Amino acid sequence: MKITSEGQVTIPLHIREKLGFVPNTDIEFEIVGDALYLKKAAIETNPGKKLIAAMQGKATVKMTTEEIMQLTRQDG
Repeated sequence: MKITSEGQVTIPLHIREKLGFVPNTDIEFEIVGDALYLKKAAIETNPGKKLIAAMQGKATVKMTTEEIMQLTRQDG
């Protein structure tokens, strides 16, 4: 097996199947001495954190918290 000029390698199918590496699996690399280990990334204990991180800085409207709260309150 060789590394491509883009730094890519193909993980053989039988290894991907055994380890459950399906498309879009998050992985991590770990170097120990002169060995490189590939493993599934640690599963985020709070899936909402990833969503919030992806949404940060994406707002297109500048509103204060109070203005947002007023929009959610019912007239009473």
